[in-house]
Amino acid sequence: MKNKPTIREQFFAHVGQTSPSPLGIEIQKAEGVFLLSPGGKQYVDLISGVSVSNVGHARPEVIRAIKEQADAYTHLMVYGEIIQRPQVQLASLLAENLPGGMSSVYFVNSGSEANEAALKLAKRVTGRGHIACFSNAYHGSTHGALSIMGNEDFRQAFRPLLPGITALEFNSFKDLNKIDGTFACVIAEPLQAEAGVITPAPGFLPALRKRCTDTGTLLIFDEVQTGFGRLGTLFAMEKYGVVPDIVTLAKALGGGMPLGALACKPELMNAWQNNPALGHITTFGGHPVCCAAGLASLKVLLQEPWIEQAGEKASYVRQVIGAHPRVKEIRGEGLLLAVELGSADSLQQIISLLLEEGVLSDWFLYCDTAFRISPPLCISMQELEYTCRKVLNALDRLK
Repeated sequence: MKNKPTIREQFFAHVGQTSPSPLGIEIQKAEGVFLLSPGGKQYVDLISGVSVSNVGHARPEVIRAIKEQADAYTHLMVYGEIIQRPQVQLASLLAENLPGGMSSVYFVNSGSEANEAALKLAKRVTGRGHIACFSNAYHGSTHGALSIMGNEDFRQAFRPLLPGITALEFNSFKDLNKIDGTFACVIAEPLQAEAGVITPAPGFLPALRKRCTDTGTLLIFDEVQTGFGRLGTLFAMEKYGVVPDIVTLAKALGGGMPLGALACKPELMNAWQNNPALGHITTFGGHPVCCAAGLASLKVLLQEPWIEQAGEKASYVRQVIGAHPRVKEIRGEGLLLAVELGSADSLQQIISLLLEEGVLSDWFLYCDTAFRISPPLCISMQELEYTCRKVLNALDRLK
């Protein structure tokens, strides 16, 4: 009698793969900052699902909200037709905490969809066709988002893409002069995450804001990774003192559930309503269960001291891990950090060594020489000290 394939075998046989070498570890349970395998091995999560699990795994308030909303109702109707309390409450709480009068929120399913919708809205509002993005930016992998992905290695196989795209160099003040009255928008990450955590040069984001204002170009901030406390403020725009016209949100927005959004002033968002009506349509965007989870997660973030503590925790990481002789530098803000090793070979080794030590980390999409330290914001100092010891052990074992 033929043995039933294992879960691992079924994973490789039936789940579509995105790379030839996935991490391939099975997780049975997750709680707080820890992941547990079926065999009982415990891992510290230094990825947070790529900046998703900011309040930690299985946060009781979030789990309770999911269960209660699932008991009440799940999907009712396509987006925007029926008043659904979780949507309204989350939109209202976001509006209370977003700067610059961005009080209108449109919910979608993901960060990619949020960015696609933001591009559409900018073109609709301005009547212009050109879009500027930045080299080594990541805004998603759908067709429109891929068009503004700032790395040709990931785009070249899928051309032709959207026309009228201009890629600028991040932190290049000179390149800002390329923005003129033909551009509908400039889309930027306030901090470039997948480039290996590249922070904005002093004055760069204010200069970008001024150039957009002077040319009537809408500024879109993609805060999919930087939002919800990861940099030490609720949103990166607060840290850098620059308010965009449109902000896109996802990842931590849903508290572990799939949810995206764009937010802006009502006078911009109202453009969806006419010429044509239904300017953006989504069936599952703003799913009530996801919004309930997002609402509970945001309330936790606003109540706990974790956002204010992110800087202190980052300083500890820099002090302890940054002193190791194999570490070239540590880049980033708050608990979105890149530990630079200087070589791809060292990076491949360290990911495996960290797994052996019980630490889950990974690399960045456009940077193959640095590993990620972005744990759930709820990580305690005791847990952080434990994690740093494990990371140092792995660094000591590097060949």
